Amino acid sequence: MKIKIAIVLLLTVNFCFLQVIVNAQDSIQIHKITFEEAWTITNNNSHVVKQTDYLRQEKEEMLKSVKGLYFPKIGITASFMDMSKDLTLDLTPVKNAITPLYSTLANYGNFSSVPNPDPNTNKILPVLPENLSTAGVRGKLNDGLNEIQNANWNQMLQKKQFGVLATTFQWPIFVGGKIGIANNVAKIERNEVDEITLQKQGELLSELVERYFGLCLAKQAVCVRLEVYNGMAKHLQDAEKMEKEGLVASADVLHAHVFFSQSLRELTKAKRMVDIINKSLTSTLVTFDGENIEPVSELFYLDTVPSLQYFSEAALTKNPLLLQVSSKMLLSMQKIKAERAEYYPEIALQGMYTIADMYLSPYTPKWVAGVGLKWTLFDGTARSRKVSAALLKAKEVDEIQMKAQSDITTVVAKLYNELKMYKEQLDELDVAVHYAEEYVRVRDKAFQEEMSNATEVVDANLALAQVRIERLQAMYNFDLTLAKLLQMSGLPDEFRNYRLGANMKQESYNIPVK
Repeated sequence: MKIKIAIVLLLTVNFCFLQVIVNAQDSIQIHKITFEEAWTITNNNSHVVKQTDYLRQEKEEMLKSVKGLYFPKIGITASFMDMSKDLTLDLTPVKNAITPLYSTLANYGNFSSVPNPDPNTNKILPVLPENLSTAGVRGKLNDGLNEIQNANWNQMLQKKQFGVLATTFQWPIFVGGKIGIANNVAKIERNEVDEITLQKQGELLSELVERYFGLCLAKQAVCVRLEVYNGMAKHLQDAEKMEKEGLVASADVLHAHVFFSQSLRELTKAKRMVDIINKSLTSTLVTFDGENIEPVSELFYLDTVPSLQYFSEAALTKNPLLLQVSSKMLLSMQKIKAERAEYYPEIALQGMYTIADMYLSPYTPKWVAGVGLKWTLFDGTARSRKVSAALLKAKEVDEIQMKAQSDITTVVAKLYNELKMYKEQLDELDVAVHYAEEYVRVRDKAFQEEMSNATEVVDANLALAQVRIERLQAMYNFDLTLAKLLQMSGLPDEFRNYRLGANMKQESYNIPVK
């Protein structure tokens, strides 16, 4: 009697706990979405997708920036200088050298045959007489001597403090191909973003399939557990009636109570798993936080899939990881060209125009323009070592590429064989479900006719539930493996075509969850 009371109390507590869970779920808003709608929402909201979008914009801006290397650079420079002293030029020795000459000739020199400067008389008297010639030349020499004496022979070339505001111009016309190499590198890096995006989308698809169809599996598992729960409840009710009529022993009723309690625990556990996976799915969708998702799309499988050769060939040409390795190879080749370009000279047009100045020497020109050349002839073998390093890097990337091809081909073959294995399991479990259902029917009928005990009925129901859950699990594994296979093959967009194709089959247990 005490055992029966304890069992009833346990069942009452479990049932009340289950009702609290169900009522809490009913108070939360439910969103029904198909897998395609979930994929659209994920693409629109995913932080990973937004990250790749920003990365693409970054690389496009970088590409635009390196295109600017083809154009000249025009700028403004301003400088203020303070020297230790003024910059001067002392020409006093020149003055001292020429003053005696002027003084001697101006006082003692005799000159003749000086042309007559007067236009009125120079036709009659083209050459001045000696006395007039001497007087004229001496006068000029005296004037020159006065200028020499009065001139400043210590000239200021540049004051110690001065400032300059000028525009500068530089246009490289030959740099050994470095500008073209920089543009090629930027293009490769921009294209590599597309490969990264494809990789992230493939990973995101696999994550969504894992959680969306994982929720489908969890909800279907609840249906199966609910069916077992209902079956155990009916069996317990029948056992109690038959015990009152003296048709079965009390041990059979106790056995039914134990497994009824177990079915309730399994049902509660299945409902909890739905909540856990629902939370994971809302995280992937980056929306509906705290709300329930009701998957409209169901678990599915395909009767046939393309050959392994189809997926292997696609992987070698479209796998985003391999494409990124190929981009690294292209970058390593550009690196070799860049290091070899260091052997060539750099030639550029350059100039400067002074806009304004302060205390700048008047002898400084207003503008300058010309061609400049820079050519490193010897740098201690650094350039040759860098070229060798770049060549070795290219060989390293080549080895990485071959290893990646081998690994990805192996992974594709593994996933393909797993896909075939899950299809074989589905075919085998299809027959097993039929036999298990028939076995439950036969055991229930035999128990009603007192030809079977409670243990056999319970075992039959548990076996049916196990087979059904294994079939659901096999379908889920099929869907997840298909998504991963398409991801590794570089064909994630084809998942929708497979899911909605004529070759697709799906099934569910439409038992209302109470």
